[in-house]
Amino acid sequence: MITISGLSKHFGNLVVLKDINFQVRKGECVAIIGPSGTGKSVFLRSIAMLEVPESGSICIKGTDITQKSVDINKIREKMGMVYQGFHLFSHLNVLDNITLAPRKIRKQPKAEAEKKARELLALVGLSEKADCYPHQISGGQQQRIAIARCLAMEPEIMLFDEPTSALDPTMSREVLSIMRKLTRMGLTMIVVTHEMSFAREVADRVVYLDEGGIYEEGTPDEIFDHPRRDKTRTFIRRLNVFNYEIHSTTFDMVTMNAQIEVFCQKYQVKQQKIYHIQLVLEEMLVEILRRCYAVVSPDIAFTIECPSGDGEVSISIQYAGSSFDPFGETTPDEDNLGITLVRNMAKATSHYAEKDLNTLIIKL
Repeated sequence: MITISGLSKHFGNLVVLKDINFQVRKGECVAIIGPSGTGKSVFLRSIAMLEVPESGSICIKGTDITQKSVDINKIREKMGMVYQGFHLFSHLNVLDNITLAPRKIRKQPKAEAEKKARELLALVGLSEKADCYPHQISGGQQQRIAIARCLAMEPEIMLFDEPTSALDPTMSREVLSIMRKLTRMGLTMIVVTHEMSFAREVADRVVYLDEGGIYEEGTPDEIFDHPRRDKTRTFIRRLNVFNYEIHSTTFDMVTMNAQIEVFCQKYQVKQQKIYHIQLVLEEMLVEILRRCYAVVSPDIAFTIECPSGDGEVSISIQYAGSSFDPFGETTPDEDNLGITLVRNMAKATSHYAEKDLNTLIIKL
């Protein structure tokens, strides 16, 4: 379906993509991941010729669309693209947003275009929003409308550029559920995404982009569980780590817990375990603040290493000061219910101190 050979793109002296060779089979879903600034969006836009490459070829069903003789607009009629922003026309209602391109470009009769649009609204679960204007619906709903608008042109290829990056977790799940439907329908899809759980669950192949090209590619299991190259391993590991710092005794624990929940949900951690993580951190932080920072400002940092699903979670808390092990105290804290609760919940705990820096590790 798509064959890319020797693709290179630069902006002035900045080389973004160099000598990329890439193929996508008909009906395949490919997820593109990687750090910010590695050219993922530029790569996707190049496939649609929204960015013109300096060299290389991009063949869509055997036609090299980089050639000046090719009518790129005819090619794009069969290629839908969903962006980070929704780009709906604010002065048109939902139905008119979806029917505009089929009526103007494909010359579809109004009744036929509206019939198809209503079918697509049913597909994305928004039949009741046909007469609404973009400002009257949520961001997640607008993105689902943007997907329906692309589908109205009956594309053979769909390109998604971080389609959930501007959405909260609930709205993201709405959009991702629609994208899952599209993969089951056999649509050819290339998805630039930071939603690793989606890439793991839905993609046939995952491409890690770095150093100006395809640094590593493979099945979701190969990339997420058994990456072969150093940068891929580092990237995957960092994805699963939540970092937080505390420098005030009046820090906002509610906000902290909300961020932890969003992070854990991204990796499909069960709600009960999320509650345990939050509870452990609350109890330990209160104890550390009480014992170590009664007269000085706190200097605490913690990380949560969180594999997908129901794997073992590791919490590492670092705090400055003289050696203090909350689990090593005998008196007067034998009746400390918080410490007892954490000790009973934990699979293992360990503490060490070095050069006025304590490290407490709790496995759940």
